[in-house]
Amino acid sequence: MQGRGWRGDAAALAPALCTFLLSACATLPRPAPAPLAWAQRLATLQAIGQFELQGRLAAATGTEGFSAGLRWHQQDDHASIDLSAPLGFGAAHIEQSATNLQLTTSKGKVLDSTAASDELRATLGFDPPLTSLRFWILGASDPKSFAQESVDTEQRLAHLEQDGWQVDYADYVLVQQQWLPQRLSVTRGALRLRVVIDHWQL
Repeated sequence: MQGRGWRGDAAALAPALCTFLLSACATLPRPAPAPLAWAQRLATLQAIGQFELQGRLAAATGTEGFSAGLRWHQQDDHASIDLSAPLGFGAAHIEQSATNLQLTTSKGKVLDSTAASDELRATLGFDPPLTSLRFWILGASDPKSFAQESVDTEQRLAHLEQDGWQVDYADYVLVQQQWLPQRLSVTRGALRLRVVIDHWQL
């Protein structure tokens, strides 16, 4: 009789024990996926044809500098960039394609090509490397020229040297399975450009 009672208790406890074990297994943290090799990540980032971001930038050229809000929309080779309250013209809208650069100031003045480039250089104090910055801001080098790259343990770009510019990355955020920069600095000689990205959309 005692043996039958013991077996009955065990049978009654079995479902509860199974439930406990299953719940314990379910709460175990899943191991993080191994980071992709840098060459594979780089090719994926360079292939991104569309993105939007919102953030802030600050630039210093020796003793002068400015800060501005930043909105950037990229569609293949076409960039649409808004700078709010940069030094000199209050706001600016930049349209860049593979063949043309256009600048619209806060006063509605529209400048194209060389005139737009000259105005940006005179106002900002430097020629912004917009074509390459499109890739740098994604955490990748520009595929059109040679680059020296250093990556972190997660196979994310930590330091980049390309066309006389140096780019350093501080923080990343995961956006749709892609690690994208949150903070980066771009330097060349006395010029220092810092970018903080508050929102990404791919």
